[in-house]
Amino acid sequence: MPQSFRLPEIIDIARAEGKVTVDGLADRLGVTVQTIRRDLSELAEAGKLERVHGGAVLPSGVSNIGYEDRRGLNPAAKIAIAKACAQQIPDGTSLFLNIGTSTEAVAHALLHHRDLMVVTNNMNVANILVENTACRIIVAGGVLRRSDGGLIGNLTTSTIEQFKFDYAVIGCSALDNDGDLLDFDFQEVNVSQTILRQSRKTFLVADHSKFQRSAPARITSLSQIDGFFTDRQLSGGLAARCRDWGVDVHVCRGDGAPNN
Repeated sequence: MPQSFRLPEIIDIARAEGKVTVDGLADRLGVTVQTIRRDLSELAEAGKLERVHGGAVLPSGVSNIGYEDRRGLNPAAKIAIAKACAQQIPDGTSLFLNIGTSTEAVAHALLHHRDLMVVTNNMNVANILVENTACRIIVAGGVLRRSDGGLIGNLTTSTIEQFKFDYAVIGCSALDNDGDLLDFDFQEVNVSQTILRQSRKTFLVADHSKFQRSAPARITSLSQIDGFFTDRQLSGGLAARCRDWGVDVHVCRGDGAPNN
């Protein structure tokens, strides 16, 4: 079956079943798993599917994909982004890490930093940083979101308001062509906006998959971010806006080094 027929068939199967797997499509369409992976990557680049571990799902503008599936998305890119971001955070500083698999990657990249104070509303971040005995960890209390270990709500925001951070590292669920950072959970958006107000310098970590997604709730504009760490060049219009806004964009290679 040529690709011109395979791609619409894959979309139809995803619509009927909600999710497609690489192995299942290879058997069903009579092609190799390598061919299916290329097909799914092409459909994801076009914004027609979202890649997850072992397959793909239909994109949604109103609900996020599952946490375990998000963890399996673009792991090499997240590691590269996290390493580049961590290199910009000096020892002996205070910082906030919020909810998300990209910020969890940054936590891993900070394991050898010294004399840090990290405040987080992400239980996974706290558990990762336990290994760094030179890091003081403060968990912002709140309502536990069991799906991903995030803490949200009024108690979380009131805790964050007690601090003034040197740095904040945040993620987002989507980034549109206007440069707006978007999310699905309105309570999480409120927490993120509080983090931004209480931080002297803010970094965004987001891989290219966020460029093809949409979400209903606006966090802020890239114009309010100091540094943006990603794995692909921005579109011409958005890149120009970032230059006008004075946002430092770091496009990170697979070894974690930035191509500024």
